[in-house]
Amino acid sequence: MKEYTTDQLRNIALIGHGGVGKTTLNEAALFTAGETNRQGTVDDGTTVSDYNEDEIERKISISACLSHLDWKNHKINIIDTPGYTDFTGEVIGALRVVEGAVVLLNAVTGVEVGTEKVWRDAEKNGVARLLFINSMDKEHADFYKALDMARDRFGTAVVPLQLPIGQAADFKGVVDLVSMKALLFESGSGKFTEGDIPEDMKGKVDEYREKFVEGVAESDDELLEIFFEAGDLTDEQMKKGLKKGILSGQVYPVFCGAAEDNMGTGALLDAIIDYVPSPSQVPIDDGTLEPKADGPAAALVFKTISEPHVGELSLFRVYSGTIKTGADMFNVTNDQSERIGQISTLKGRERKEIGLVTAGDMGAVVKLKNTHTGDTLSDKKAKIALKGIDFPEPNIRIAIEPKARGDEEKISNGLQSLHDEDPTFIAKYDPELKQMIISGQGELHLTVIIDRLKRKFKVEVNELQPKIPYRETITAVGDSKYRHKKQTGGAGQFAEVWMRVEPLERGSGVQFESEVVGMAIDRVFIPSIEKGVRAAAQDGVISGCIVTDVKAVVYDGKQHPVDSKDIAFQIAGREAFKEGFQKAKPILLEPIYDVEATVPEAYTGDVVGDLNSRRGRILGMEAQGPFQVVKAKVPLGEMYKYSTTLRSLTQGTGGHVMKFSHYEEVPRDVQEKIIAQAKAEKEKKE
Repeated sequence: MKEYTTDQLRNIALIGHGGVGKTTLNEAALFTAGETNRQGTVDDGTTVSDYNEDEIERKISISACLSHLDWKNHKINIIDTPGYTDFTGEVIGALRVVEGAVVLLNAVTGVEVGTEKVWRDAEKNGVARLLFINSMDKEHADFYKALDMARDRFGTAVVPLQLPIGQAADFKGVVDLVSMKALLFESGSGKFTEGDIPEDMKGKVDEYREKFVEGVAESDDELLEIFFEAGDLTDEQMKKGLKKGILSGQVYPVFCGAAEDNMGTGALLDAIIDYVPSPSQVPIDDGTLEPKADGPAAALVFKTISEPHVGELSLFRVYSGTIKTGADMFNVTNDQSERIGQISTLKGRERKEIGLVTAGDMGAVVKLKNTHTGDTLSDKKAKIALKGIDFPEPNIRIAIEPKARGDEEKISNGLQSLHDEDPTFIAKYDPELKQMIISGQGELHLTVIIDRLKRKFKVEVNELQPKIPYRETITAVGDSKYRHKKQTGGAGQFAEVWMRVEPLERGSGVQFESEVVGMAIDRVFIPSIEKGVRAAAQDGVISGCIVTDVKAVVYDGKQHPVDSKDIAFQIAGREAFKEGFQKAKPILLEPIYDVEATVPEAYTGDVVGDLNSRRGRILGMEAQGPFQVVKAKVPLGEMYKYSTTLRSLTQGTGGHVMKFSHYEEVPRDVQEKIIAQAKAEKEKKE
C-alpha cells in the first residue's frame, strides 16, 4: 500500500440536497482516477457508495460512505453523504472529520433546502467549501441562475472559478478564470484538453475574471494592495490568495460539470489538490495537538458499520501519530482499553488490509469491544481527548411491538446494533408507558430502521402511536376511611385506615405523613400504609397514569391484635388513598414541550395556524437569515408525526426541535376522552 505524508492527504465530504448527484460524482471521480474500471449508476444499483439493499431499492443514499483515490501523487479520502434531512447525522459525522466539502447544486433547481442545511452544518464545523454546479448537460440548466441563488443565500464570498462553455445539450467545457484557458471536456472520461477562450465569451470572461480576482485579493491585505496598484494578480498570487481565502472561509469558489457524463471531474480533482487544505494546515480542536505522524496517537471514530459475519467495523480519522494493527490504545471517552485489530482502507464495501494509518488519514478497524461513534482513541500515556460529534436530538417518536411472541430479545439486540450504527436513532423501553419507543430524524428514517430490523435481524414489528405520560393530581382536599377485612378458614386480615389527601405545588411528587397518635395503629404498620399509597400512586387512580403533587396523611385507624398484618395495611392504605383521591377533584396533567420550528418566512402563517390547531401557545418569532424561528409551547399529545406535517406545510424546507418544558392541566373535554379511553383499555384487558 502506497504511503502518503500528511501534506499529500485531502479529506473531503460530498454534501448537498437529495438527488443533486453526490453519489454519481463520487462514482465519476473513482473512475477518472482509475480506481474502478466502469462508472456505475444509481438507477442500476451499481455504485461503489450506495451498496446497501435499502439504498439500491430506494435509489437514495442513506449512510455516509468512505472511498479514496490517488490523484497526482495525493490521496483524496471522499465521504459520500446522504442528502435527505432524515439522515442528517451521517452528514454531521462526516463533516466532523474532513477539512473540505464539495457542495453540489443542481444547475436546474439551484440552491434547495437541503443545501442550506448542510451549508450551516459545514459552517459549524469550520469546513472549507467548494461549490460544484452539477447537471450542466440537462435541459433548462442555468449556471448563472444557480450562481446568483448561491450568492444570494451564502454571500458575495461565493465566486465562480469556472464559467461554462455552453449549457444543456451544448455544454462542452469551461473557462478557467485562473489560467484563462478553455478546458474542453471529454465526455465519459473526466479528462479535458486546454484551448483558447471562445471569442463570444471574452466579454463575460473579463467581467467575471475581475470579480474573481477582486474576491481573492480581499482575502489577503498584501494581495489587495497589489491588486489596487496593478489591477490584476499573477497566477501564483491568485492561487496563494485563493487557498488562503478558502481556508479562512472568505472565498467559496464555484466549479461546474456533469457528473453523469463524467464531464469536469478531473478539473474538480485538480482543484481539490490545489485549494482544499491538507490536514497539516488546519488546527486540531483547540490547536494544542499537532498533526504529526511521529506525535502521540489520537483518533476519532466517526462511523460504525455492522458487517454480516464480521461484526462492527469502526471508521476512524487519525489526528496525530500513527495507529498500527495490534496497538494497545485507550478509549478516553469511556476510560476503557482497546486492542487495535485488523486495519483496513475502504472503498465502499470493498476492504483492503493495511498495517497502519498515519496523521490526517482515515481507516477502519473491526471488533473494538467498547468503542462507539464519537469516541476518542488515544495513546495510553497521552490520553488525548478530541472533541466528539454533536448529533441532533430526535424529532419524531413511535412505539413498536413484536408481531410474533418471543421476539423481544431479538428486537432489543437488533435495535441496539442499529443505534450503534446510527446514534441519531434511539430505542428505549419506557417502563411507565410499557412501550418500546423508537426515535429518529423523520418518518423515512424510522421506516428504514424498521426495514433493516426485518432484513438483518429477521424480526417484524407493529407500529403504534406512543402513549403520552400524563400525570394525575388533585385540586382539593379529600378524606376517606377504609376498612379491609378478610376472613378465611385460617387467620384473617384486618386493617382500617383514615386518610386525608391534599394537593401540593407542581413538582412536589408524592409525600406521605403520619399523624397517628396513641396505639390506634401500631408504628410497625405505618410503612405498610405508605407502601400501599405509593403503589396506588404509581398505578394511577382515574386513568392509569402516575399520580404527582399529592400529600397523603394517615391520621387514625384501627387494628386487630391477631388479624392485622403488613399485607392488610398495604391494601387498606392503597384503597384509602384511591378513595380520598376520587373525592379531591382529580385532574389530569399533560407534558408541555418547547417547540422551535425553523421555516422560510413565506410559510410562517401556515405553520403558526397549524400550531394553534394543536393547542399550542405561540410565544413569538425571530429572524434567522432567510428563515423565521417560530417559538411555541405545545402539548406532547398533539405532536405525533409533526415533522412530517411541517415538511408538508413548507414543501420540505422546515425543521423543528422540541424540549420538555413542564406539566399543566388538560382541558376538561380532552381529559374526559383520555379517561374514557383508559377505562376501555382496562376493561379489554380484563
